Amino acid sequence: MRKIAIYGKGGIGKSTTTSNIAAALAVMGYRVMQIGCDPKSDSVKNLMGGKKIPTVLDKIRSEGEIKLDDIVFKGFGGVLCVEAGGPTPGIGCAGRGIITAFEKLEELSAYEIYKPDVVLYDVLGDVVCGGFAMPIRQGYADDVFIVTSGEMMALYAASNIAAAIRNFGVRGYARYKGVILNCRNVENEVGIVNEALKEIGGEIIEIIPRDPLVQQSENMGKTVIEAFPESELAGTYTKLAEKIAALCGGEEK
Repeated sequence: MRKIAIYGKGGIGKSTTTSNIAAALAVMGYRVMQIGCDPKSDSVKNLMGGKKIPTVLDKIRSEGEIKLDDIVFKGFGGVLCVEAGGPTPGIGCAGRGIITAFEKLEELSAYEIYKPDVVLYDVLGDVVCGGFAMPIRQGYADDVFIVTSGEMMALYAASNIAAAIRNFGVRGYARYKGVILNCRNVENEVGIVNEALKEIGGEIIEIIPRDPLVQQSENMGKTVIEAFPESELAGTYTKLAEKIAALCGGEEK
């Protein structure tokens, strides 16, 4: 089982990218679990036909004792979908929600029961506090990718995330594998990101072009892989998934 965390600034297209990677890996024959670690709880929506699923925190708050069937849902291609959830607005710590969700999945033996080949953690990266750093600081994730654009704030977040990974990396935790460039049509975007990577470290793993098919797919409640499987963009996401599988030691399916 390979455990991969995908970080990025809020609004950068991190969840869209992660869910398309999950869908592509599923089509390739991998058994995939995607865990949304953003308080917005919309990471897996496009794998679930546009519907939001109950979060781990919501279920714990409303029912106390819960079962795996209450928090793990099968989406497109059999992708196992989980949303950690967040605290009641204005009360509590969003990072704590991630910790609680991870502990509950372990308590319920989720990984042993479902036996996923790949676990994808979709993690907000504006602030790398203790909770949001959980996937990389407690050994949950083996490898980390960062979604960025050529925009200043996205690259600033990427720099902070990469620094956090380096801090925890000396303890043998997750390894930084590079960035996924989700284009925003910034002038000389590839050049800007490559220049920033001289300081941040790593390289561009794949370039995702700005494409209206993303919005069209999301309006249908689907990933591009599901909605437009023959499109050039679906091919790009598939190529990205193949590269991630290769970089993270995934066996061919």
